Order: sequence, then structure tokens, then C-alpha cells
Amino acid sequence: MKLAVFDCDGTLIDSQVNIIRAMESSFQRHRLPAPDSHATRRIVGLSLVEAMQALLPEADHDLHLSLAEDYKTAFQRLRADKALDAEPLYPGIRSLLDTLDGQGWLLAVATGKSDRGLKLALEHHGIHHLFVSLQTADRHPSKPHPSMLHMALAEAGAKAEQAVMIGDTIFDIAMGEAAGVKSIGVDWGYHDAHELIDAGAAHVADDADHLLALLNG
Repeated sequence: MKLAVFDCDGTLIDSQVNIIRAMESSFQRHRLPAPDSHATRRIVGLSLVEAMQALLPEADHDLHLSLAEDYKTAFQRLRADKALDAEPLYPGIRSLLDTLDGQGWLLAVATGKSDRGLKLALEHHGIHHLFVSLQTADRHPSKPHPSMLHMALAEAGAKAEQAVMIGDTIFDIAMGEAAGVKSIGVDWGYHDAHELIDAGAAHVADDADHLLALLNG
């Protein structure tokens, strides 16, 4: 048995356009200067309240909560405007998932997205059915807490040594480390390859074909 647990934003799906738009809307609603796009990309993967805390460490908790709620509202509005078309799969990802499924891998997702947001994104790309476990921020502490990985392992009936965590941020790699699961980084997302290695990634994939080779190596 082999279990591949994928992060979503920055690993499977390039959703940065909508993430940046929603973040700008949230901050503008509070008459605050929006973080620049680089700062926003750096916090992708964290749960929303933790992301707001990272962006505004001096603000109080009530503001973090309010910003997170306004972000969700803005993101849902973008989705209603068919902005999912601005969230493509990264090159080669669909073929990679189909190949792994055909090889007998079990597939899962561990993401800072909500249940609703993840379902919409996966269904939009026609890949929802490929995953045996979907873990989100709605039911778990933020990454890098290992709770999402622990539940994915339990639902798949896999042991930590039979699994691999795949992600584009240091939060994904640290979550794998905390759960005792091998981690592989991808360099097409929001954190740099050297950061992923420093965080504990066993390897960093250059593209989907390289990732497939690493998984089957």
C-alpha cells in the first residue's frame, strides 16, 4: 500500500490569482493597506486565521477573525463569478494523478482550504473522485500540526512509513515531519526549493514527471 497526500493550493492547483484578489478585498474592507502579492503567497497553506496573524502580527485576535471571515466572503464571491477558470491545474498534474491511481496508489489531500472550497475546486477539474481522503482547515488545526495527516492515514488504512506528503511550502514539509511521514517538495508553488530542503523535504520535484519518478523511485 502506498498513500500520496497532496497539498492543494500551489501543489495541485495554481490559485494565487484568486487568493491575492480575496486578500486585497478583505484588507480593503477594513481600510487597511493590502499585503503585497509576495507576502500573500508566503502564507498560502496556513489556515485563514493563522494566515492573518502572520500578515498582521501586531493586530488583535478579533481583527484576525474578521479578516478571515471577509476573505472567505470575497473568495466565495469570486467563485460565484466563475473565477475558478483562473485556478488551473499545474502542468502534468491530471496525468500524474491518473497514473498514480492506475498504479494502485491511494491519493489524499491535506489543505488549508475549507471543505466547500476544496470540493468545488476538485470537482471543477474533474478529479474529486480520485481521492480517498480529503482533510481541510474546517476540521483540523492549521499546518504544520500533523492532525490532517494523521486522519488521512487513518482513513486510508495506511501507516506513516507507507505514505508521502507532497507540497510546495515549508508548512507542508513541517507537517510531514511532525507526522513521521516522508515529504517531497515541489518547486512550482509558493516557497523556494532551498526552503523546502531546509525544512526537511527528502527531494524537490522540478515538474510532474520528476515527481512521478521520485514517487516510484
